[in-house]
Amino acid sequence: MRHNKKVNHLGRKSAHRKAMLANMASSLLIHKRISTTLAKAKALRMYVEPLITKAKDDTTHSRRVVFSYLQDKDAVSELFREISAKIADRPGGYTRILKTGNRLGDNAEMCIMELVDFNEAMLAAKDDAAKSKKRRSRRGTGKKDETVAAAPAKTKTAEKAKPAAVKEEVKVVEDVEPVEEVEAVAETTTVEPIDETAAEEKKQE
Repeated sequence: MRHNKKVNHLGRKSAHRKAMLANMASSLLIHKRISTTLAKAKALRMYVEPLITKAKDDTTHSRRVVFSYLQDKDAVSELFREISAKIADRPGGYTRILKTGNRLGDNAEMCIMELVDFNEAMLAAKDDAAKSKKRRSRRGTGKKDETVAAAPAKTKTAEKAKPAAVKEEVKVVEDVEPVEEVEAVAETTTVEPIDETAAEEKKQE
């Protein structure tokens, strides 16, 4: 029985399995994406992610440890130069497995395995989604509602005040007599001459 044994031997001897995983890891690090079976991808994820974590510490010792697993100078240099800079802030989970259906020949479950930080399409989509999202706070909505409710009230009062002012202006204009009538009244009225002697006698009395 194989209770509590998590390693998938993939139907191969240990030397064959290690060589295959080393080759797949090198291909993944150089090309950033490979297509393989789901079982191999899960085994590769357990193999390659500790090596990527090791690359965060760029020392001679770390390079020698990683090279002992991969046996590929190009893959090691790619890992320590480019990949380590992009995954510096990521605490694990450097790879992604995307299922692509079953293979026609033997019906094996296939997938695409890729490095998370090198899929530019998904990163761009996440950035757009983050920009489009706007947080709504309860405090802001109340203030907005108050301002919206206050604005129509001001406009209504202004509209009510305007007709009254117009009516007052109309009344003032109606009270003013026409110019022609004033001239006619002036012509009809006669001015009597003032008697100066009579005025002096009144003052003396």
